[in-house]
Amino acid sequence: MIFGVDPLFVGGVGLEEVAIVAIKVLVAFVFLLLSVTLMIWFERKLISDMQNRIGPAVAGPFGILQTLADGLKLFFKEDLLPSESRRLVFRLAPYLSLVPAFLTFVVVPVGGNFTDKDGVVNWWGNFTHLQVADPPVGVLLVLAMSSVAVYGIMLAGWSSGSKYPLLGSVRASAQVVSYEAALGLSFAAVILTAGSLSTHEIVAAQSTYGWNLWVMGIVPFVVFVIAATAELNRPPFDLVEAEQELVGGFHTEYSSLRFALFYMAEFMNVITMSAIIVTLFLGGPNGPIFTESVDWLWGVLWFFLKLFVLLFVFVWFRATLPRFRYDQLMDLGWKVLIPLSLAWLLVLAALDIGEDRNWNSFAVVAVSVGGIVLAAVLLRVAIQAGRHAPDIDAPGADTPDIDTSDIHIPDDEDNMAGKEA
Repeated sequence: MIFGVDPLFVGGVGLEEVAIVAIKVLVAFVFLLLSVTLMIWFERKLISDMQNRIGPAVAGPFGILQTLADGLKLFFKEDLLPSESRRLVFRLAPYLSLVPAFLTFVVVPVGGNFTDKDGVVNWWGNFTHLQVADPPVGVLLVLAMSSVAVYGIMLAGWSSGSKYPLLGSVRASAQVVSYEAALGLSFAAVILTAGSLSTHEIVAAQSTYGWNLWVMGIVPFVVFVIAATAELNRPPFDLVEAEQELVGGFHTEYSSLRFALFYMAEFMNVITMSAIIVTLFLGGPNGPIFTESVDWLWGVLWFFLKLFVLLFVFVWFRATLPRFRYDQLMDLGWKVLIPLSLAWLLVLAALDIGEDRNWNSFAVVAVSVGGIVLAAVLLRVAIQAGRHAPDIDAPGADTPDIDTSDIHIPDDEDNMAGKEA
């Protein structure tokens, strides 16, 4: 069933089909590795420009080889293994963070003409999609991989045998749980609009500039970007690695190649999640086609241009926004993003039902917005009431009167007398 979605496998699986799939996998693997190298350099260089610093400038032209130099340095460093660690889990944890980033990218369409050819390209007489795989549940695969990635962080902190990494991993678990709901509700809004779980079908539904960014309103896009930033542990939500509090976070005890894997996983996840955002909200490879002979190349160009803009935004966040406090992080996830994304999902569902039953769209929007405002006011009142509720443990709180006349508190003279006795 999974193979049958791609037209490459309609006529069966032969040597040519296997070769094309192998080429796709190799290109995706090489692209991700090279893009991580360039992304690290791009982030350091852009932040240095925004903050009036020099940044990488020695290794290679414009310092572009600095990432390669850092990687070689880490490769030859001593690989430390804490004596109190759970050794097998300690060794495997970095791979649990890196592998989900690779697996998520395989469902992303990176090119093709979706205007009149449904994104299908012709390679050596074989019709296929410009993505490694197109499972009918591609969106669910993305959600599953985003949830699995936190296991690497959690196990890394737990297996280190140290308190600070454990605190960082516990923070990561709570952070992912808090923002996974808002992320999933934004996914649900996209699925409701496109009517499919396939990433290819979601992109096809956004052809002719019908991007989900404005078709669904900007709210799901904004919620998704914020929740994705928290899922990626990127600033201003990088409390998992808060160096002022946790030394280095969950990877404090890691060094050499295993530390490099965590470092690589962070930037690879940024690239992968940006590609998912482009696919879900910005039309994927959709864009103007100027030459029909190589129309699929224009799709690749538009996809990477949108991807670059999103990566710039993530770096911009890091360079400008201060880190949240942990209570602010939790409040934003549970009290703002989840109610907002749920309310907007109900509005989209009401509009979809109203379109099927020929209801007045203006009336549906008015009633929905009125309901959202009322719910927001009630939620605000409930939050304020909870904050101002008396705390029985707080100083000055109403507590029952206790007769203390018969209670004797020993002083210094009693203590000295007891010692002499």
